[in-house]
Amino acid sequence: MTDRRAELMLGAAAVAVVLIIVAMVVFIAISAWPSFQYNGLKWFGSGGDIDAELGDMVNAGGDPTAADYRVRAWPLIYATALTTVLAVLIGVVVAVLAAIFIVELAPPRVRAIIVPVVRLLAAVPSVVYGLVGILVLVPFVNDHLISENQRESVAYVITLNGPGVLVSVLILTLMITPIMIALTVDALSAVPRGWREGALALGVTRWRAVMSVSIRAIRPAIVAAAVLASARALGEAIMLSMVSGSKGFAPQPWDGVLFLFEPLRPLAATIAEQAEGIQAPALKASIYAMALVLLVSSLMLSVGGSLIKRSLRLGTAR
Repeated sequence: MTDRRAELMLGAAAVAVVLIIVAMVVFIAISAWPSFQYNGLKWFGSGGDIDAELGDMVNAGGDPTAADYRVRAWPLIYATALTTVLAVLIGVVVAVLAAIFIVELAPPRVRAIIVPVVRLLAAVPSVVYGLVGILVLVPFVNDHLISENQRESVAYVITLNGPGVLVSVLILTLMITPIMIALTVDALSAVPRGWREGALALGVTRWRAVMSVSIRAIRPAIVAAAVLASARALGEAIMLSMVSGSKGFAPQPWDGVLFLFEPLRPLAATIAEQAEGIQAPALKASIYAMALVLLVSSLMLSVGGSLIKRSLRLGTAR
């Protein structure tokens, strides 16, 4: 009877969590609907100044017209995807190599120090990383990497003063990589040692044994770590607001090196910065629309990651 009661309580708790999440998504979708209703698919497009559009929403007051709901959020969506994808790609490579060193090469004493430090870095508040970026990296980029000719070449479009793509990606990578390292280390440590020893007995090198046996076995865990890191990167607001340049601009890769210094502002940072004007109905609907896009993106990440992990498990089993 006690087991049955515990089962019912746990089931009820799980159902309650699901219902709360569904209710939250429905509430956000309903609140976001006016923004999508007036803009349609153009909401995701380009054209116009997104910063000016958000300002017009605030100035529209409590009785906005259809024109006041105009949003072309492509620069924000592009900035979110750009910073997330670059940071995760760099982070995955660093995390896998770091995990190999920690598990396979590091002496026990070194490993006993590195693992707690990595876990500590994974728990550091994002605002601390933002302070490092704004106080250390931004001045360095502004003083040593951006030339006066580069500033003048885009002076009539944007201001180059340090915050931008380079600093945003570097700090975001620094923030999410410890999470991936911790998960990858745990997965790599769980691989039976006999698998690697069997590969070594066949005459392959140690590096080849690790890559072809251990890393192959933990591919689902690497995907899970990347999905978790991507979800955190998508929702990062305060840190990116501090180091991104906070401008609704879409950096252009064909600008060459200049691209690295161009400012941007992701969706989550925009939500945080515009929260003070949420009493304006038009801006409120747009903010909820941005939140809904982030929620759907996280859902797609989760579903995609699950499908990839399942296919990798099936491939490993074969």
